[in-house]
Amino acid sequence: MADTADLVLDHVTKRFGSFTAVDDLSLTVPQGSFFALLGASGCGKTTTLRTVAGLEEPTSGEIRLGDKVITHLRPYRRPVNTVFQSYALFPHLTVADNIAFGLRRRGIRKVAPKVGEMLELVQLAGFERRKPAQLSGGQQQRVALARALVNEPKVLLLDEPLGALDLKLRRQMQIELKRIQTEVGSTFLHVTHDQDEAMWMADTVAVMNKGRIEQLGAPTEIYEFPANPFVSNFLGQSNLFAAEVSGRSGDDLLLAAHGERFAAPAARARATGGPVWLGIRPEKVRLALPGEQVPPQHNQVRGVLTDTCYAGVSTEYLLRTPWGQEMSVFSANAMAGEPMVPGTEVVAHWYPAHSFVLDRPDGAGEEAPRYTADPLGVAP
Repeated sequence: MADTADLVLDHVTKRFGSFTAVDDLSLTVPQGSFFALLGASGCGKTTTLRTVAGLEEPTSGEIRLGDKVITHLRPYRRPVNTVFQSYALFPHLTVADNIAFGLRRRGIRKVAPKVGEMLELVQLAGFERRKPAQLSGGQQQRVALARALVNEPKVLLLDEPLGALDLKLRRQMQIELKRIQTEVGSTFLHVTHDQDEAMWMADTVAVMNKGRIEQLGAPTEIYEFPANPFVSNFLGQSNLFAAEVSGRSGDDLLLAAHGERFAAPAARARATGGPVWLGIRPEKVRLALPGEQVPPQHNQVRGVLTDTCYAGVSTEYLLRTPWGQEMSVFSANAMAGEPMVPGTEVVAHWYPAHSFVLDRPDGAGEEAPRYTADPLGVAP
């Protein structure tokens, strides 16, 4: 593959009438990276992708690929290719002819060697003469990938490419996409609403909301230390308790919440004074029955189980706290035995170092925020 360059979006805004789909977005996608734009429907991620592809004209701002400004270039003049969720294969053409289509449009006559190379890359050697209707969904997606990659784009744009596949096949294709990206070394810009998919494949994830980037970083960084309540509950799930910072003890913040005392590392705090959200991921929490020994340094919440959901790998418990808030706990099913039943009194506890602290602006109240996709969003 040819050398690539950083993709830069510089203060890009896209409006549809009075609706702002992308709002003053600045973003750098490093060359050779697998970069994911993650967000709910209506957040602006697909509109962002379409401005890079040249399918939408930005209202303002600039798009560059290396030193070259591509903001107003026609789509076919941009060194990018797009793979859509619908595959968009030509049903009357064979696999080989679908892959060769872009090469022939560019006037390249000897296409067989390159087509063969792409078939090997996507592990479809021997399928050259088949028609799309003779392929499975996963195989069709591989053909669509090969057709895009055969043109050696500097950036490959992936618009929810696995959304039409079933769960097992989607996971297989996630592995394949990551393998292919590593082999070809091109920049992949992947749009998805699937949090697991973004974390599984991407080097860098940008969480979008209402046309803006809420947080950008490595998946582990964003998951373990979210920037705000939106990110904490969009990328995974979090328990958030309204708390007040009451002091410090060494490297820890001391917090008071609903008459209980907690601790959290100051290094994992977005705010170190006043009203805050104390956060803990459900899988970091352990459950004990009253009377069972709990490590004395652990944060603790007593409560009553209100519901259970057995999911094979783990069981999710819902716990009603003394102040009426519902808390989620994921317990790995590593031991034999039946899950605990609703109505059981328990102690939820966790190591303070697993906590994180987020800013809670004045007037935010004490009810943990909930976030849903905007049903009125007119652009994806």
